[in-house]
Amino acid sequence: MIRVLLVDDQPLLRSGFRALLDLEDDIEVVAEAGDGLEGLALAKEHLPDVALIDIRMPVVDGIEATRRIAADPALAGVHVVILTNYGFDEYVFNALRAGAAGFLVKDILPEDLLHAVRVAARGDALLAPSITRKLIDRYVTQPLNAGSDARLKELTNRECEAVVLVAQGLSNDQIADRMVISPLTAKTHINRAMAKLHARDRAQLVVLAYESGLVAPRGS
Repeated sequence: MIRVLLVDDQPLLRSGFRALLDLEDDIEVVAEAGDGLEGLALAKEHLPDVALIDIRMPVVDGIEATRRIAADPALAGVHVVILTNYGFDEYVFNALRAGAAGFLVKDILPEDLLHAVRVAARGDALLAPSITRKLIDRYVTQPLNAGSDARLKELTNRECEAVVLVAQGLSNDQIADRMVISPLTAKTHINRAMAKLHARDRAQLVVLAYESGLVAPRGS
């Protein structure tokens, strides 16, 4: 059973999401909150698998709530998915940097919401190639020289190669095909890179890859 926490200051939206999620046999909404501070308390109480958190809320906003969840070892199993009305913007990028696993626009189709919750619960990032391209084009404009981040020196060549492909938006199966290895080996390279780089998930791995200069944005 996938346990979900809803954090949004719009009761109507929370009700709609709860009604949809509770219809599924493998998903259960365990709690709702109207602001980030209440959401943090409920996350600690219920330890959900997925927290759907609005990015703009009173008291504590979604970015700060995400940052606090990511920093708390007791909440390591909570995967934050940011909810926004505005598509990919600076707030969403900051949330990814804070530790969110991905983001959803609030007018998402029901089947896409259900898929996103299941993807996040598995620990995978909700970063489609189109979203990755927007991240590159709009926010990563001045990368450092490749390898200048000391943490990258801990990676093997194959781990570096896997991280580059993750940053390009490829799935594990696509990475395996590109590297001519099995999907299990590709996943192992990625997981080891995440551990060495202290990346909470693939979303943070993408951000770090561009910020460190391991991958350069287009036109650089």
